[in-house]
Amino acid sequence: MEIVLREAQNLLGKGEPFAIATVVDTKGSTPQKPGAKLLVRQDGSGVGTLGGGCVEGDIWFAAKMLLKEGGKPTVRDYLLNEEIAAREGLVCGGTMYFLIDPVVEPEPLLPSVRGIVGAYDGGPSVGLATLLKPAKNKGRVGDKLFIGGDGVATGTLGDPLRDQEAASALQGLMDRGRIKYLSTRDGSKVFLEGYTTPPTVVLAGGGHISKALAPLAKALGLRLMVIDDRPEFANKERFPEADEVIVADYAQGLQQLDLRPNSAVVVATRGHREDDLALEAAARSSAGYVGLVGSKRKVILIYEELLKHGIPPERLRAIHAPIGLNIGATTPEEIALSIMAEIVAFREGLSGGPMTLEERYFRKVVSKVKASA
Repeated sequence: MEIVLREAQNLLGKGEPFAIATVVDTKGSTPQKPGAKLLVRQDGSGVGTLGGGCVEGDIWFAAKMLLKEGGKPTVRDYLLNEEIAAREGLVCGGTMYFLIDPVVEPEPLLPSVRGIVGAYDGGPSVGLATLLKPAKNKGRVGDKLFIGGDGVATGTLGDPLRDQEAASALQGLMDRGRIKYLSTRDGSKVFLEGYTTPPTVVLAGGGHISKALAPLAKALGLRLMVIDDRPEFANKERFPEADEVIVADYAQGLQQLDLRPNSAVVVATRGHREDDLALEAAARSSAGYVGLVGSKRKVILIYEELLKHGIPPERLRAIHAPIGLNIGATTPEEIALSIMAEIVAFREGLSGGPMTLEERYFRKVVSKVKASA
């Protein structure tokens, strides 16, 4: 999404028209999830992706035509039936819903886009609500409500109570950079988008586990920071993937960072004392995910110390310790994989359980094949 919003700011500054197509909802198996965006310029070129194939091609064409004809924002659905799936190599059975939003006049949208790009660059978190389906003849498709970093709302979704409901829902999304499809109390449909700094992984400790973690975090598109009090373990030669490397005491180094609810801190230092200091600093921060590498005995001992230092039990319960998903990991690479899998699951609000086909579906497949034999 970031590349699309940055290009939108660029075009708005030039006064050039464009259209943005956004995946606002999905059902079943689809090549992209809600929040994916494609920007189509006036000349037909574009930035971003909706998943490729015929889906993207058709929505791309619709966006170009809407822009050319001066059309208004519209919501369209796209059924991925078996014929389309076979032709495009997709998984059948899904439906995608798109908002195609042509932008001709820069002024209404420019302040919100500037706020979004500012959030990406480290500014305050912001939120944007877009009306997808009006109710009670109030509002129009494409109406927007923007919540700035100062908490001030601009724009409207067509009704004060609807605005209030959307603004309240956005507060829980902004600092995590999450999205939500909202059905309001009056029956309207609203797409909510929270924007904040890119998700960050902080490795407290530059040892062998962090060395294995670094390329994985970067491959997943996360910002990466490394802290260690030893220069030989905290340097760009050892961690070329890192966006920032800090040589400092762990507590001091973590306090230097702008940790937010979409930040993850992995504590993997060289010893118990350092783990204690790093975990306490991480627990006192706003980081949404905090994890500690170590045995259960080690975790218990450190928790006892943190409770004595005033860390609330509720905060300790939220810490992932021992860290990672239970995949039987033993090597640094396997441990790194289990940690990053847990971080991804946490970001998506999931438990990280298996995705094995449920028994009822398996039985259905077997019955179908037997019946056709």
